[in-house]
Amino acid sequence: MFGVGLTEMVVIAFVAIFVFGPDKLPEFARQSGRLIRRVRDLANGARDDLRAELGPAYADLELRDLDPRAIVRKHVMEALAEEDDAEERRRRRRAGAVLGEGEVPPYDVEAT
Repeated sequence: MFGVGLTEMVVIAFVAIFVFGPDKLPEFARQSGRLIRRVRDLANGARDDLRAELGPAYADLELRDLDPRAIVRKHVMEALAEEDDAEERRRRRRAGAVLGEGEVPPYDVEAT
């Protein structure tokens, strides 16, 4: 979660106890939980509003799909995969091992 390991969580908890004190720490934790819940509800509401405005074609829209880095990564990976597939098909055709779409392999009736 957020790249924080167990040792970092222990250090954060120790610092929080030291700074806020054991009496105020439970109230601070409750407030933090409420804040996180509100932010999550706000994000879900924004996503639902966006889905409603865009219509049924985008019913499965996720907010992370709108990240420009993810969009570019997706298209680059698709292009690389298509290029690899095309190169593999060319290599097999040059070797003569691949039949075309709907092509029947040669058959010799007189073969033993």
